[in-house]
Amino acid sequence: MLVLVLDSATPAVTAALGRVEPAAGDRPPTIDGNPWSATILARRATVDARAHGERLAPQIDAVLGEAGAKPGDLGAIVAGIGPGPFTGLRVGLVTATALGDALGIPTYPVCTLDAFAVGRPGRVLVATDARRREIYWACYADGVRLAGPEVSKPVEVAGRAAGLGARQAVGDGALRYADQLDLPVLAEPRFPQPAAMLSLAVRRVGTGAPGEPLIPLYLRRPDTTEPVARKRAAPQ
Repeated sequence: MLVLVLDSATPAVTAALGRVEPAAGDRPPTIDGNPWSATILARRATVDARAHGERLAPQIDAVLGEAGAKPGDLGAIVAGIGPGPFTGLRVGLVTATALGDALGIPTYPVCTLDAFAVGRPGRVLVATDARRREIYWACYADGVRLAGPEVSKPVEVAGRAAGLGARQAVGDGALRYADQLDLPVLAEPRFPQPAAMLSLAVRRVGTGAPGEPLIPLYLRRPDTTEPVARKRAAPQ
């Protein structure tokens, strides 16, 4: 089955085409010994925090074209639901939802932060940039989430991560605020990887589980708000 993988929760606007099939021969089970194999056939990622709307659709066309596939060949969509800033995250989830509805195929949400922890042993802090000098973060032990996702100041996260026994940090937010987190920071991956995102949903995709709504993890209000209507002056 061909699966479209999308994420727009970080400055990396990401689209990929993957294949999910029964594991056999040289294709080992993906995670937790499940019998489904996931392979990424094509991927595009452009780091541009202000161009999610302009970049995502062309990248979807590009990964389909590279694999010689059409939208009608897709069997499912996997989408990162954040946490992430309002505008960028909304672009990816609206696109994924619209495609799922138009093609009549299921959509499967995954937490974007979870993708960084796939296959990563030990206790690790995952952090992405939340702007406003804050980070979106979660802590994991052998890939299992212990705390988060939350949005906080890096100095506040440092104490929480230490209390949870984190020994290293990963993600764009961790690199940006390494001096405040007081943890060794891995240089890569800086942004979520499509293969890890697909692996988080591979069992649901492979078994044909019912699709799920793509509910965004905003964690806070958007930076912009609708203007408040002026009050009319009382008649004299």
